[in-house]
Amino acid sequence: MTALIRSGDARLTDATVTGHKFARQELLRRAGFRVPEFFCVPVAAFDAVARDLLPPAPDPGGEAELAAWAADAATRLSSAVPPGPLAAELHEAATALAGEHGLLAVRACVVADADGVGEDGVSDAFAGMTESYLYVRPEDVSRRVVQCWASGFTPQSILYRVRRGLSVGSVRLAVGVQVMVPGVRSFVAFSRDPRTGEAACVIAAAHGIGEGVVQERADVDHFFVDTASGRIKSEVVVKRVMMTGGDGDEGPAPRPVPAEQAEQPVLTDGEVRRVSDLATEVEAFFGLPQDIEGTITPDGAVHLVQARPVVFADRPEGPAVRWSNHNITESFPGLSGALTYSQARAFYRLIFRDLYRRMGVPDRRLRALEHHLNRMVGLVDGRVYYRLDAWLALHGQIPGFPLVRRWWERSMGIGGDHRPSASDKIRALFSVPGLVARAARRPGEARDFLRWWDRVVDQSTGMDEWTPERLIAFYRWLWAEAGRRWGVTLVNSFFLLVWTTLTSAALRRWVTDDEQRLLGGLLTGGRENRSLLGVRSAIALAELVCGRPELAGRIRSCDGEGDSAEKIWADVVSGRYGAEIARAAATHLHRYGDRALHDLKLEEPSPRQRPSMIIEMIKPMVHGGLTVAGSRAKELAARAEAERELRERCPGTVRLLVVRALVTGLRRAVKTREDTRYCRSQLFGLTRQVMWRLGDLLAEAGRLDRGRDVVDLTVEEVLGAYDGTLVDADLRSLVRARREERSAAAERPDPGVELTTPLNRPMPGGPLYAGGPAGARPGPPAPEPATVAGDLQGLPSSNGVVRGEARVVLDPSVSPESCRDRIIVAKETDPGWLFLMMAARGMVVERGTLLSHTAITGRLLGIPTVVSVPGATTLIKDGALVEVDGAEGRVRVLTAAETS
Repeated sequence: MTALIRSGDARLTDATVTGHKFARQELLRRAGFRVPEFFCVPVAAFDAVARDLLPPAPDPGGEAELAAWAADAATRLSSAVPPGPLAAELHEAATALAGEHGLLAVRACVVADADGVGEDGVSDAFAGMTESYLYVRPEDVSRRVVQCWASGFTPQSILYRVRRGLSVGSVRLAVGVQVMVPGVRSFVAFSRDPRTGEAACVIAAAHGIGEGVVQERADVDHFFVDTASGRIKSEVVVKRVMMTGGDGDEGPAPRPVPAEQAEQPVLTDGEVRRVSDLATEVEAFFGLPQDIEGTITPDGAVHLVQARPVVFADRPEGPAVRWSNHNITESFPGLSGALTYSQARAFYRLIFRDLYRRMGVPDRRLRALEHHLNRMVGLVDGRVYYRLDAWLALHGQIPGFPLVRRWWERSMGIGGDHRPSASDKIRALFSVPGLVARAARRPGEARDFLRWWDRVVDQSTGMDEWTPERLIAFYRWLWAEAGRRWGVTLVNSFFLLVWTTLTSAALRRWVTDDEQRLLGGLLTGGRENRSLLGVRSAIALAELVCGRPELAGRIRSCDGEGDSAEKIWADVVSGRYGAEIARAAATHLHRYGDRALHDLKLEEPSPRQRPSMIIEMIKPMVHGGLTVAGSRAKELAARAEAERELRERCPGTVRLLVVRALVTGLRRAVKTREDTRYCRSQLFGLTRQVMWRLGDLLAEAGRLDRGRDVVDLTVEEVLGAYDGTLVDADLRSLVRARREERSAAAERPDPGVELTTPLNRPMPGGPLYAGGPAGARPGPPAPEPATVAGDLQGLPSSNGVVRGEARVVLDPSVSPESCRDRIIVAKETDPGWLFLMMAARGMVVERGTLLSHTAITGRLLGIPTVVSVPGATTLIKDGALVEVDGAEGRVRVLTAAETS
């Protein structure tokens, strides 16, 4: 009997011998589908070679050990030589299959076990976990077969199996050798929508071969076919790149799409229906929704290359919990350590309890909702998320909340459009007197809060000399007082929503349908808030620096290798460049040293810990010659233009006075919010000082390897080391384990903005994406990368039109200098981004509202800004030339012709 299995052989349809991939292809071929001819190297050939080469499989344990074993196994298999008879038969069969000038495709497939679990199986696609080689010459087939065997043992493939609960020692592979069809267009089609399971065919198509679609290396058109009506919806892009055969041994390579095909759909409507019908037929044949791959040859013939069951995202059964990090990522972006999360959780529990108390929610009701207060924020795969059912249950207790719920949902990124019912409105009427009384007390309470807080900050100097007992006592007192007082800041935020609702309604009714654009200009001007004062303090420092040419030159050219920011800062505060600059630098550090990127994340330093950060912050200001007067002039010009438009558009003196009164109240509420947000940065700054100092003392006592290891302990564990309340006294082990968890999470894709988990099942302990634990669903996938010019629409936030090069910032720990004179494109920002924003010419942000930090800061700095631009960081490539119209909320990706 020959070693190879060819078409017509009954064994070819046995998935335990050839794998699901090739068993299905043979079944389809026999049923009359146009499947390219192929033969298979069965799993027995792999077994014969691998049994003497593979090292013993380790027990599932540490990822590092498994990855090392996988790499060793792959290396050994890569050096294998097929036995002489198999090699000879392979060459003979490949030559006959390819014909005189033909080429072949060589693909691997992990064969199914006795339970049917294997690559392209019903329960798990294993998609992309093994290798395929295209445009293979017959004489190279033996080498590619060996490489296919080795591809089953990549570290990612082995770790994938472990996460799915499968044995690493059971990896066995078959290899298919198939005629390489000379397709000029290719597609992937799902017979059901893979996101929802609805009866709609989803097709992705590109010029060239299918690798361009599967590996996202070509420009792709999308087609959506409603199965019931046959209606087609198309999303067509300009095609510039496709994948085709490479030169020599290179395999597929990117090639430019011919100009005449670039703007035309890859598929005509007739071809879309043919592909949709094919997907439906394959689904009917197998009795399951199918994911098919195919190619179209120059003669228009459609060839079916692969088919596998659609593996839908696991859906929680029964009630589900929704999670969102839509605007909490402004405060806690990316991964957060144990110290940061434990403090964030305490922060939300304490301050919102105080809010609800101040808004009139009875204590007995708060006690009944204590479990919701404890779980307002969760840690999901190392990232901080809001638990939305807890927020709704708690906020729903606030009198009058249904009237502002719509704005609150928008700020939380829920995307709802809640409309209060008649009964909601009636109940809200009864709460109006109490709300009015609280609104009247709000300004005085806010002033009292700010005065109290300034006293706290002034009394907390010299912590480096404090004993652990004093540090802990201060920390306990600080947070007890915050829990008693901080609700004032949230009461202001509640009434900020009320003012926003009323002001927007008045503008929309009496002035313009585009009320958000006008409101953006009206909110500028007025008294400076603390965040803006910090910015202008830095600008003033930069102005002084520019008056000292030697110092300005050092700052412009410092790069960390020769003259460093640390050296410059030391010279500045020592008085080398004069007492005035030294005093201004010291004053800025004292007043604004807690403001930095990620200033609520306790694992990140602020200028308080690393003062030389101030030099890095002002560097682009020194380059750009910013002035305080110029900053104020931009803000006042925007306000004057908005006031002029209001006067022209608003009929009647009474209406004009009402609108101005509402805008004035809203402007004051915004100022108070920004003032107290700066206080929040200081609150976490004081906490950072306490915890880092205790970490240093723990390291000195031998309990930690280094002081900074404290970021991987919870607050109560740090304090418990002194209070005697630790359950696990081995702090080093805790740090080591959490650091490994954080490192592993950093290697996984971001779970997304929204997640859904089952209500009555434990939270998954690992990644929340395909291949992660069942029962967790990530939010919708990110949009396909754009390669075309066009308009994106968002909320107009700060007037002005500007063109420039995009600076896509996914990790804001970039230098402000890298953003100088560019347009920042980001998912969201927090107050610590101010120094990046000041260097930029404009801003485009995926998230946010008219009252988000980005929108407010754009107006204060006078730079064109658009927020709430879905997919901006994906659709705009770093370095692309864009035009931002902050008045219209439009972002235009410019064509080469427009920029020439």
